[in-house]
Amino acid sequence: MSSFMSASIGRKFLMSITGLFLISFLCIHLTLNLFLTFDDSGTLFNLAAHFMATNPFIRIMEPLLAIGFVIHIIWSGWITLDNMRARPQKYAYGDQLLSWWAPSKNMFILGGMVLIFLVIHISNFWLKMKFTGDPLLKEVTVDGVAMHNAYALVSNLFLNRWYDGLYIAGGILIGLHISHGFWSAFQTIGFSNQVWLKRLKCLAITIGILFAAGFSWIPIYFMIKF
Repeated sequence: MSSFMSASIGRKFLMSITGLFLISFLCIHLTLNLFLTFDDSGTLFNLAAHFMATNPFIRIMEPLLAIGFVIHIIWSGWITLDNMRARPQKYAYGDQLLSWWAPSKNMFILGGMVLIFLVIHISNFWLKMKFTGDPLLKEVTVDGVAMHNAYALVSNLFLNRWYDGLYIAGGILIGLHISHGFWSAFQTIGFSNQVWLKRLKCLAITIGILFAAGFSWIPIYFMIKF
């Protein structure tokens, strides 16, 4: 097992598994955040946020999610360095496969930009909800249950236009990252025949667009509504 994980294919396999795991988390995260646009009173979002904060299964998954992020980041950096050592020469000018917009050739750069967005996002929301607190999180009562006013904290930040722009950019970057990472992960774990690969690439682009549009819609909603 140790020799497999130290080999290039082993590292790619682990990065693929953690990547698919993180995509499943992003589906839940996006669904939760979209509740911000369904109910301006904040009740729906507060109920969803309270469920995520108190559900035993979710609380168990949180450290696993953190470990998944760490493994995915470390292994992607390791693989990128291996690829750079394998091909130290620069690519010829005009190589169409290395256009700046090609996610398949810029996954490490895209991943780094997504990481920066996530750090800013986590510091503004997750850390305050879990550790530091914030005056906007003053408890409210919904259906007889006391809970943090997560809606007040989150919606207040979306009233800041610079953060709206950052969030839209982050959503687009996540979409681009997934548009390649999704099908590439399945290819690594064995779905490599041409029929499945074409379907997975089409599905990956669709999922990438949905993520980019979904995450971007939230700040756009606040920009239009407020």
